[in-house]
Amino acid sequence: MPKLTDYTRFQDAQAHACSRALWTIFDGNRDHLNIAHECIARHADGSGRPAVRIAHTDGRDEILSFDELSVGSARFAHWLERQGIQPGDRIAFMLEPSLPFYVSLFGAMMAGAVTVPLFTLFGPDGLRLRIDDCAPKLLITNADKASIARGLTGVRVVIADDALLQELSTLPSSYRLTTRGDDLAVFQYTSGTTRELPEAVRHSHRAIVTLMYAALYGTGIRPGDQFFCPSSPAWGHGLWHGTLAPLALGVTTGTCAGRFDPVRLMRALQDYRITNVSAAATHYRMMNNSGRADTFTFAVDKLSYTGEPIDPETLGFIDRTFAVPACSMYGTTEIGVVLVNYPGAADHVVKPGSLGRPVPGVRLQVQLPDGSPAPPGVVGELMLQRRGRWETTKDLARIDDDGYFYHAGRADDVIISAGWTMSAVEIENTLLQHPAVKEAAVIGVPDPTRGQIVKAFIVTDQAPSEALLATLQSYTRERLSQHEFPRAIAFVGELPKTPAGKVHRKALRDHEAGERARQLSTQETPNA
Repeated sequence: MPKLTDYTRFQDAQAHACSRALWTIFDGNRDHLNIAHECIARHADGSGRPAVRIAHTDGRDEILSFDELSVGSARFAHWLERQGIQPGDRIAFMLEPSLPFYVSLFGAMMAGAVTVPLFTLFGPDGLRLRIDDCAPKLLITNADKASIARGLTGVRVVIADDALLQELSTLPSSYRLTTRGDDLAVFQYTSGTTRELPEAVRHSHRAIVTLMYAALYGTGIRPGDQFFCPSSPAWGHGLWHGTLAPLALGVTTGTCAGRFDPVRLMRALQDYRITNVSAAATHYRMMNNSGRADTFTFAVDKLSYTGEPIDPETLGFIDRTFAVPACSMYGTTEIGVVLVNYPGAADHVVKPGSLGRPVPGVRLQVQLPDGSPAPPGVVGELMLQRRGRWETTKDLARIDDDGYFYHAGRADDVIISAGWTMSAVEIENTLLQHPAVKEAAVIGVPDPTRGQIVKAFIVTDQAPSEALLATLQSYTRERLSQHEFPRAIAFVGELPKTPAGKVHRKALRDHEAGERARQLSTQETPNA
C-alpha cells in the first residue's frame, strides 16, 4: 500500500493526507511512541549511514551517523538515570550542533525526560529567564558558557566535554523505551514574545506525527533527499523542520555550527550535494550579498524559506542561482506550519511572494473586524479554525482569487529580524534598566539584509554620543541575546504617547515610514 512519502503531487496531498495516513510512516502508536526512536534508533542499521552533516565556521565538516547517534543517545539516557533523572524532568542544553548536542537531545527523549534546547548566544538575563521558567534539573553546556551558566541557582551545570563522552562510553548501548504519545518531549521557547518571559510551547512525542504535514508539504522532504537547514536547532525551524522532520523520514540532514557565514553555507551546499534546502529569508539575502554564489555549483531541486516575507531582489537571486521556485512556509511555534507551497509538486504553481495554500485538513480565513470573510485583495486578520472556533494568528493577510494567501504584516509589536522573532517590550524593558535611559521605545524598521532591524528611541539626560549608543547596544545584547539588540538608536527629547499615557509605537512607525518616503523622493528627484 502506498505511503504519503510515495506521493509528490498537490492533488495527491489533498486526496490522501490525513491523520491515519501520517501514522503509517512511523513504527510507534499512541500508546508507544518516542521521538528518539523514530528519528534515530530505527534508522541505525549498522551501515554507518550519515544522519547529520555539520558545516563548522572554521571549515571543518563533522559527519554523525545514525548508528553513532543511536548508541550515544542510549548511553546518555542511562547516564541520566544514574543522575537521578525521572521521566518528566526537564533537561536544558545550550550547545552548538555537535555530537554532544544530538546525544543529549535524543538521549533525554529516550529517558522520558523533557528536552529544553536553548540558544547559545543567550546572555545571563536571557538564560536566567528561561531557566527560572522551566526549572530544569540539569543544564548541559560547553566550557565557554560555563561562567554564565554557573551563576544560576537551582540547576546543576554539566560541561559536555571529552570527559563526559568518556564516561558515557562505559554505559550500555541500547535503552528500553517506555514513553507514550501524549508524554511531554520538548519545551520549545519562541525566539521572542510580547511578554518579558517568553512562553515555552510544550510538545509531546506525538508532535512528530503532525510535524509530517510541514515535512512533506512545507519543505517537501522525501526519502532520498540530501537535506540542509542552516537555522539554529535552538528555535522551531532549525529543530523541528531542520532536524527532527528529515531524520524521522530517514533523510540525512545538514546544518551550520558557529557564527553564520553565507560563503561557508554555500560551500556546504555544494560539497554535500544538497538537493533540498530550507532556510530563513535572511540566509538567502546574505548569500546574495556575499557576491560569491557564482563560484559554486549547486544541485538543489527543492527550496523553501520561512520566518518572514522575502523581497523581490532575493527572489530574483534564488531564481538565477538555484533555478527552482522559492517556496514560502508559514506558521509559528504555537500553531505549527499551516500555509505551504508544496515544494516538488509539479501540479502546484508557486506564486512569488505568496505564503501558498493551507496544508491538508487546515482551514484558514482572512477576516474583517466584524468576523466576516475578507474578499480577495482586502487585508484582514489571518484566523485559524480549531475545534470549531476561529483563533487569531496575530498576523494580517490577504488572499487572491485563486485562494493563495499573502502576508500583510504583524498584528502586534513583534519584530522579525533575520528570521528571529523579538519582543519590542522585552528590549525596551532591558534598555530601561540602564541608568542613562529615562524612556525607551522600540520598533522594527526595514533593512535590505535582515528584512527588519530593531530601532530604539531613547530619552536620556546625558549628552547623546556614539559612545553612549555603543554602550546601550552592548548592554542589551549582553543581557538578552547576541542577536537581540537595537542596531539603530535615535536620541529624542520625548516619545509620542497615547491619551492613556502609553508609548505610541504606531506614531513612531508612521514617522519612520514618512522619513523613508521623503528620502526616496529626494533620491529620485534629479538635480535642477
